[in-house]
Amino acid sequence: MNNIENNELLIGDLRKNLLKVSIPTMLGFALQAVYDMVDMIWIGRISASAVAGVTIFSTVFWLVTVLNEIIGASSISLITQSYGKGDIQRTRKVVEQTLTFKALVAIISAIIISIILKPLLSFFSTDQIVLKAALDYGYIRMFFLPIMFSSYSVNTALRCLGDAKTPMKIMIVSSIANIILDPVFMFDKIPGTNIPGFNMGVFGAALATVISTVIAFSMGFYILLKGNEKLKITFKGLFQLDWEIDKKLLTIGLPTGIEVLMRNLSSIATLKFVSIYGTDTVAAMGIGSRLFSFAFMPIMGIVMGASTIVGQALGAEDVDKARDTAKFAALTNIVMMGFLSIVSILIPDKIMGIFIKDFEVINVGIPMIRILIPALILAGWSMGLGSVFTGSGHNIPYLLSSIISRWGIQVPMLFITTKIFNLPVIYVWLSFVAAEIGEIVIILIHYKKGKWKTKRV
Repeated sequence: MNNIENNELLIGDLRKNLLKVSIPTMLGFALQAVYDMVDMIWIGRISASAVAGVTIFSTVFWLVTVLNEIIGASSISLITQSYGKGDIQRTRKVVEQTLTFKALVAIISAIIISIILKPLLSFFSTDQIVLKAALDYGYIRMFFLPIMFSSYSVNTALRCLGDAKTPMKIMIVSSIANIILDPVFMFDKIPGTNIPGFNMGVFGAALATVISTVIAFSMGFYILLKGNEKLKITFKGLFQLDWEIDKKLLTIGLPTGIEVLMRNLSSIATLKFVSIYGTDTVAAMGIGSRLFSFAFMPIMGIVMGASTIVGQALGAEDVDKARDTAKFAALTNIVMMGFLSIVSILIPDKIMGIFIKDFEVINVGIPMIRILIPALILAGWSMGLGSVFTGSGHNIPYLLSSIISRWGIQVPMLFITTKIFNLPVIYVWLSFVAAEIGEIVIILIHYKKGKWKTKRV
């Protein structure tokens, strides 16, 4: 049975369909990024050392998400292509296996990282106040890692079926919960009021985040279990491992996972180079990372929407629609990031001032914002076109682009500018631009080669 007649994303105006599935995703991710920034705003009220500690843990933490990316990228290709073909039974099995297999992987990862967390963090700082903040924030985040992975899975499954509004609603609820709980858990009195809080400091920020994650997973899991006209998972399916599907979950997204690993390792290397310039610079980079993540959310929304349509189009053997979707996604990303770049260039001091009042940190952050945010124009272009790789399951180009841009360009540039010539920290920020230029070049080469047009999973 061919599902194209029943799949609204493959019928009608391409631009309208892409925006229909992308805008809710963008809004959901943007609000999620907002609560990440709210976290940092509240943490900034404690001290620059607290910001630095959370920054160090967050950099290490994203190493673990490599496993989430491997299975997540694989599941996008498998779910969208199965659904595009009209194979509902296989679609259901893939969703069930993604949930179960990812949870198992997360449990193993959480145990291992928790054991080595303290020595791992000590690599970046010997400041005991910074390390204490990192550990206070970190241990509870690791304990709830399986729930975090599973919450991503339920939202991805719904988006792959063309339902972007439900994940958006879930993310809105969990984000609001986090924003409300942050000051309640962190301070002895909620700022601006006489309402007593729990005074847990950075641990309170982490606790608010994990509670909101539990809420997000619970809502999404209930919706999938309850089912709708598109899909209904079963408890029985969740307790049965299917090696044929599990092997594909590990292998299809493996290049994407290695790509994320290489990117995250380069972030760790970058943080090590940044730490040469002191705690204020590490704190500025922590704020910059949250801002970068927030600005990146519109790109992610468009790319996830485009990957869904590309995967379904390729499953239905409509290569032209897949290509046109990727091109429109790239153009949309360029326009959005161009607008954000203008704002970042004009008022970087005011943006930094939202997060922290420390003049030294703000002074370091101004050139950082003016350089990092405009670099997202290139990232949006490459990721928009790259949606053909995620949708098709041909993920090697992402791996190559990451290795070459981060390890062939950025890290050597950082070593030369900081270790050999002892240049100012602005050259650290410029290394991000150099890496993005390298990345778009590699993506364009492989996009034009066209292997994605014939790749199927």
